Amino acid sequence: MQYQLEHTDPNSSARAGRIITAHNEIPTPIFMPVGTVGSVKGIHVKDLQEEINAPIILGNTYHLYLRPGQEVLKQAGGLHRFSSWNRSILTDSGGFQVFSLSEKRKLTARGAEFRSHLDGSKHLFTPENVVDIQRVIGADIMMAFDECPPGDSDYNYAAQSMELTHQWLKRGVERFKNSEPLYGYDQTLFPIVQGAGYTELRRRSAEYVASFEMEGNAIGGLAVGEPEEVMYEMIQVVNAILPKDKPRYLMGVGTPVNILEAIGLGVDMFDCVMPTRNGRNGMIFTSQGIINIKNEKWKKDFSPIDSNGHCAFDTLYSKAYLRHLFVAREMLGPQIASIHNLSFYLWLVSEARRQIENGSFSGWKEKMVQQLARRL
Repeated sequence: MQYQLEHTDPNSSARAGRIITAHNEIPTPIFMPVGTVGSVKGIHVKDLQEEINAPIILGNTYHLYLRPGQEVLKQAGGLHRFSSWNRSILTDSGGFQVFSLSEKRKLTARGAEFRSHLDGSKHLFTPENVVDIQRVIGADIMMAFDECPPGDSDYNYAAQSMELTHQWLKRGVERFKNSEPLYGYDQTLFPIVQGAGYTELRRRSAEYVASFEMEGNAIGGLAVGEPEEVMYEMIQVVNAILPKDKPRYLMGVGTPVNILEAIGLGVDMFDCVMPTRNGRNGMIFTSQGIINIKNEKWKKDFSPIDSNGHCAFDTLYSKAYLRHLFVAREMLGPQIASIHNLSFYLWLVSEARRQIENGSFSGWKEKMVQQLARRL
């Protein structure tokens, strides 16, 4: 993997760059649709590529390990071939999913023992086998195994958790460097900065992560219940330490406003289930604000979903028609909403990139965060 830093904003830490993987080039800042089980829920690959134009999607190691499993993925030739996706894939290590199973898992220095949410079967994730599993999946960008502590963790728990993540990182990097890709193209491994909402821990973790000199780095353990101002403070602390010549990935974030604020703090990569999950429930993100399409007020509103037309569906379908589909429980409604929301998120980061290139990001961002937070 290569990263090229192309532009910086004169009034913030926002950057525009380019990530080059074996499969394609990815302009940054970028939002990655979440395809947890090898599919972005309800979205055809054709729509992902042509309508949404996503250069990279995310898969999840925990879910893909359990189903369809390593044997199927290996025989298929990896997730790219299995899912007919020919652009880049990033895989989460599965740490967040394992640690959300608080009553079904046990942490040790060796790794994390857990029981499957599908059938209760017992499994073990270690820093080493998580790398091995992601080799089988064939992701272009893999994540190191980490523990993701709750947002309200006390200092002692957060510190112990961070130290465990650091121990696991050393072992994971060793396995990565002593193993080979399975499908004839290069993969890379990103370490993850942890430390909850504590400045001292975040600094220590960022310094430790940076010392491995990997091709990119991630920031984990945010947007997990802490106040937004704490999240922004931790991003600023970490990005002051992580190398500027490598991409920075903020995991699991977030709202359109969160994304713009984090871009201004120097983040390059994002993922979140919000566009599709909220879309399936009738929340539509637009350039003018947020719509609950199920509300009565849209019943006779025949204007486009979003007048800016970020995807073809925005002008093809009206708010009234989309509301009708949701009220009628027609499966096309959530599909249109999901495609629209993903298109909007991809437009948002693309427009942020254009504003960075023009040196006008900061002023544009201040205007946009006011619009995007409004409930229409």
